[in-house]
Amino acid sequence: MREHDAVTNRDRDRILVTGPSGQIALPVVRQLATDHEVWGMARFTDPAARARIEALGVTTVPCDLAGVDLEGVPDDFDYVIHLAAFQGPEPDYDHALSVNAEGTGLLLHHCRNARAALVMSTQSVYQPHPEPAHEYRETDPLGDARAAHSPTYSVAKIAQEAVARYCARAYELPVVIARMNASYGANGGLVAYHADAVVAGDPVTARWDPQPYRPIHEDDIAAQLPAMLDAARIPATVVNWAGDETVTVQEWSAYAGALTGRQAEVIVKEAPGTQRGAIADVTRRRAITGPCRVSWRDGVRRTILARHPDAMATHS
Repeated sequence: MREHDAVTNRDRDRILVTGPSGQIALPVVRQLATDHEVWGMARFTDPAARARIEALGVTTVPCDLAGVDLEGVPDDFDYVIHLAAFQGPEPDYDHALSVNAEGTGLLLHHCRNARAALVMSTQSVYQPHPEPAHEYRETDPLGDARAAHSPTYSVAKIAQEAVARYCARAYELPVVIARMNASYGANGGLVAYHADAVVAGDPVTARWDPQPYRPIHEDDIAAQLPAMLDAARIPATVVNWAGDETVTVQEWSAYAGALTGRQAEVIVKEAPGTQRGAIADVTRRRAITGPCRVSWRDGVRRTILARHPDAMATHS
């Protein structure tokens, strides 16, 4: 196995981040760019988004993973952090597989000499369990979680994981596959969007009552990234990336209401065949990263302060 060091143990690593302006990626890129040479790869259809990334000191390179034209993308990165993904409302499985699976394989082949690669997957790869309190382990059965926002998501991400596992073995490239639970923070995410709804006086929609998650704040994601990269192995490491505390949509919405003096309304629209709960077992992740530092209540407070400072100020 190729040896690699933790990203924080080296001077000025050269790091490629795909989808750098995304909800999870932007806080990560912002932190990495302070100490490393960071490149951001995306389609960059929004010039303003590209300008925000470049203002952080990031070198941007346009690339569409659907076409996978990697001309102009260097191949000598120390680390690859693959966060870009296709999530579309149409049942276009061919396109979803082209971007999420084939695109991942061609990217990792192009950067096969890297010290390590992190490939972001999702909680939605797990076969739905009928018990809302079930804690999904990395060895649990995989299946279609029937994500309402993107019918192709589960299948395409399972395919992506298979391709990433192949690449680790075929190219002797240490890989860690991180199954994200519910990321959130100032830059967005499920908890943030529900807090937005509460502040606006709009109802929050949940699939079940109660609907539990193990959300993880963007500050913890950025802090844990070096350890996650250091856990990359051949064969690939698979790990749930989630927070330490179980909390429901109903609980975090009520807390957002309490912080802002609003009445939180949660409407339950049952979705048969989906995951009733999304509690990730984090035993493996805690062994890699240690405990999270941001509690869910502190995370909700930080999120509202960042996104709706006036709402907090009027209630304080």
